[in-house]
Amino acid sequence: MKIIKSFVVTLAMGTLIGTSSCTKNGKSDPEASANEPALTYPLDVCLVSGEKLGGMGEPVRIVYEGREIKFCCDMCQPKFEKSPEKYLAKLDGSTGE
Repeated sequence: MKIIKSFVVTLAMGTLIGTSSCTKNGKSDPEASANEPALTYPLDVCLVSGEKLGGMGEPVRIVYEGREIKFCCDMCQPKFEKSPEKYLAKLDGSTGE
């Protein structure tokens, strides 16, 4: 029973950390979402992989330079952070900006 409780707590903490992390200029900024309203993410797919959001569990959400970005999993966020301009251009093309 202790193992199950530990797993549930670990899973819950991972979900909270993964979905509430915010980045600004590639660095963690936990106050970004509280201080800046983010532009809403317009896609129903991951910006990096193109996978349908929610297909691999709860999407990972960050705020990058005032823009909400969503990923299908936590493995896509580091890829985005290596080349954010590449993925932002992809996002801009999809929104008509």
